[in-house]
Amino acid sequence: MDKPAETTVPDWGPFGRPLFDDPSARALSRVGVVDVGSNSVRMVVFDGAARSPAYFYNEKVMCALGAGLSDTGRLNPRGRVRAMDALRRFQHLAADLDLPPLHAVATAAVREASDGPEFCAEVERETGLRIAVINGEEEARLSAQGVLLGWPGAHGLICDIGGSSMELAEIGGGKVGRRVSTPLGPLKLKDIKGGRRGRKDHIKAVMEDLTNRLGPQRDRLFLVGGSWRAFARIDMLRRGYPLKVLHEYRMTTKQVRDTIKFIEASDPEKIRSKAGVSGSRMALLPYAMDVLSRLIRTFKPKDIAISSYGIREGLLYEQMPQRLRDRDPLIEASYFSEAKDARLPGFGKHLFDFVMPLFRSAPASKVRLIKAACLLHDVSWRAHPDYRAEICFDNVTRANLGGLKHSERIFIGLALQHRYRNKRESDQFEALYGLLDENGQKQAEVLGKAMRFGAMLWMQHEVKMGRLRFYPKKKVLELVLPKATVPLFSEVAEARLKSLADALKSEVKVTVQK
Repeated sequence: MDKPAETTVPDWGPFGRPLFDDPSARALSRVGVVDVGSNSVRMVVFDGAARSPAYFYNEKVMCALGAGLSDTGRLNPRGRVRAMDALRRFQHLAADLDLPPLHAVATAAVREASDGPEFCAEVERETGLRIAVINGEEEARLSAQGVLLGWPGAHGLICDIGGSSMELAEIGGGKVGRRVSTPLGPLKLKDIKGGRRGRKDHIKAVMEDLTNRLGPQRDRLFLVGGSWRAFARIDMLRRGYPLKVLHEYRMTTKQVRDTIKFIEASDPEKIRSKAGVSGSRMALLPYAMDVLSRLIRTFKPKDIAISSYGIREGLLYEQMPQRLRDRDPLIEASYFSEAKDARLPGFGKHLFDFVMPLFRSAPASKVRLIKAACLLHDVSWRAHPDYRAEICFDNVTRANLGGLKHSERIFIGLALQHRYRNKRESDQFEALYGLLDENGQKQAEVLGKAMRFGAMLWMQHEVKMGRLRFYPKKKVLELVLPKATVPLFSEVAEARLKSLADALKSEVKVTVQK
């Protein structure tokens, strides 16, 4: 008799168990992931919002397991010792943190080395940690899914560079398309004969093969991996870019070429120190730059974006039910933050409904920012009153949030700043304001002042707090108050309403419902 379908045990991949039993769940229990790469070994513990997980713990050890692999066919002996030490430490940390079993994956170096199976057996014997060795196409797919975790609706080409390999994958419509793995990792390129000319010829030949396999790729290029992040830090340094957040940092092909020239003409130690790049990353950067130069020359992307999300995040995305994948990571993280930190969780939705008449023509891309700001409007209430405005701005602009452009971070930060302060009295963030255009700054001010006033009408969930009506042609801002809410419309509330009207260049009208 055939086995009933419902009793079939699903394949949960490296986790061995379902992480998301309930598609409607907003919270993620702590999950530890270990990534045994060719250059580094890293442990990340995820926690927080299920659709937008935060990094509860994140530690990396540069082991260079793949150094010399091309010549010897074996893992770097010194790197192997360092990796074992790191994995022992990670297992102890996991036990101290009372985590479920860690889930480990290994990539190019371990899968290609003749002693890779021996290394995995030693790790399991010494630590109890079982390593899943994934092939190149699977690595490309997981990296692409990591990008989708942070960029819903992303469309373009993913390029994930590790120590011993570089993976490419197409994404679009929430799906991963064609994917390939190449031997263009910096540790492999170091071993190419013929100096830089020989290396460049090798890279060119591989890229020509990629063109034949993938075809034209003129959309956005998403860069994943430590070497690309190091390059982006130096690009920020060269440009004097004020927001040091790598995720969703954008570059043009011209800026990439200019930064390559800048690095080649500079003292490596000086720019390494100023940009905050480790010595081991800096040593590999020239090889990665040769790859990047040929990559943009070959595929001619419309622009280039850095993704801090990759294979580890892709492992989480792998298990997410589609209903969870379809949610907006920004809104999910904001809901989670409100539930955890706000004085009255749930009020953010009422506040959103209250302010939306001021933004009736706003596109969906702006509405989601308004909603996020309303959900976050009270999460910093524990901060000292004199510093709340600055802390709000600082927190949201530098927070680990997916689905946010840098300009959108500034929009939400400015709105929250005006939520707690009528005017921007501090110039410590002045350089950051310029990442948002003048119209966006004005809209953020209006939103912040609307939230500042709306918070004065704080009442029970089931009691209506009043509503706003805005007549832009007549330049009239009307407040319609239920009779029960009138006692809340105090002198301070009236002053805040007047400030909001001034920001809208409108007159105030107050109507009390009988």
